[in-house]
Amino acid sequence: MTIDEYQSYDATDLAGFVRNGEVTPKELLALAIDRLETTNPLLNAVTDILYERACNDIEAGLPDGPFRGVPFLLKDQLDVAGVPTRRACRLLEEEVPEVDSEYVSRIRGAGMVMFGKTNMPELGLNVTTEPEMHGPTRSPWNGAHSPGGSSGGSAAAVAAGICPAASATDGGGSIRIPASCCGLFGMKPSRGRVSFGPDRGEGWGGLTSHGLVSRSVRDSAALLDVLSGPALGAPYALAKPGEPIAIAATRKPGKLKIALVSNPPSQTAVDDECLNAVNDVVRLLKNLGHEIEECSLPVNGAELREASGLIIRTKIAESIEQILARRRRVLREGDLEPTTTLIYEAGRQVSGTQYSESIESIHRIGRQMAEFMKGFDAILSPTLAEPPIRLGVLRELIMDPPALFARMRSYSPFCNVYNASGQPAMSVPLYWGENNLPIGVQFAAALGQEAKLFQLAAQLEMARPWQQRYKWLRIGSTA
Repeated sequence: MTIDEYQSYDATDLAGFVRNGEVTPKELLALAIDRLETTNPLLNAVTDILYERACNDIEAGLPDGPFRGVPFLLKDQLDVAGVPTRRACRLLEEEVPEVDSEYVSRIRGAGMVMFGKTNMPELGLNVTTEPEMHGPTRSPWNGAHSPGGSSGGSAAAVAAGICPAASATDGGGSIRIPASCCGLFGMKPSRGRVSFGPDRGEGWGGLTSHGLVSRSVRDSAALLDVLSGPALGAPYALAKPGEPIAIAATRKPGKLKIALVSNPPSQTAVDDECLNAVNDVVRLLKNLGHEIEECSLPVNGAELREASGLIIRTKIAESIEQILARRRRVLREGDLEPTTTLIYEAGRQVSGTQYSESIESIHRIGRQMAEFMKGFDAILSPTLAEPPIRLGVLRELIMDPPALFARMRSYSPFCNVYNASGQPAMSVPLYWGENNLPIGVQFAAALGQEAKLFQLAAQLEMARPWQQRYKWLRIGSTA
């Protein structure tokens, strides 16, 4: 298999070639490493290369799972036994887990070959990937622009053809934002769909979901089947669907009633290119027979912002306090980036009553959205309020946290409502704007209805295939 052939196949294809004996896992790993060595100096997407460990896994015998032999990258937020989980934070440089996370165990059980970890902003606290620890990750479409965050390293690597899919997490848009910026498919699963075990029950008070980014809809559906299912003692648990999501995704969605939401709960202005992307998709949806109704979400934007922000800074403070307690030391200068330090200090000031009230707020938003979804099969909106921003736009505000947070909210005002409600939401790459930059559109469905979204995404993928776009990449270009 040539490197061009390798990049043209998705994970489902590659797994089929391994099963048929047309290629070996070791050959696929060599191709992945070759592509990584060619592109990573330009992208800075992969921070840890686990080549020797991957070779040892292959030599020891891979599980006979549905993706046996397919190369896979992990966001550096997930634990691999014996490998540091740094989360782009100097305070965590010595944090080496003793056991795999449940996510990693299930990916390993599927037979995938994990050969590296990807870049992310410190502790996942940004919508771009520009950490002090590792430096910025660049968009494969235009190196002057951001690949999004916080799963920006994973998205850049997949778009660049290093591997067909990679892990991603989403506490406020961190799967969908980089999927939009990098021209990928990205699904944030429902709360409780994918376990946080074995050492955690939830992420950010239930705001966070674990998932992935991929080039094809069918890969994301089949990998969600791999990842789905509660672990022992999980505080949120959705039972596995009656049939595999990957099988349900092959059926046509039928005529759907879709709510068109062009204005976010925050009433932030939306760039014309992002509105053009949504309007273009509306025309496509109507041609496919779906019904579109323009409306607004029944959510108080200020309540959403304040509750989710308080929960996040409280959980960040909690995690840092736990690390310091394990190390038996105090926080030192240089342990955290300036913005993270301020978030930590603010989180330490939150009272139990304030935190409890914020949890009640996101639960209330979940009930409001569940009631709203009684009238619709899906919601359509822009994924972001602007095309992919240039690198440095947010970094230059690092010493002015209020301005930084306001700028982040104005860039991504559509995503976090679904973290609060727990609903599944996806970014679909159906539109490219100026300078050949991708602009994703977002769809959401009722809690537990990932299969419905996958059916719609597969229909859209067939109507307007985006895989051919990857051939136009000129990695390293800043034109």
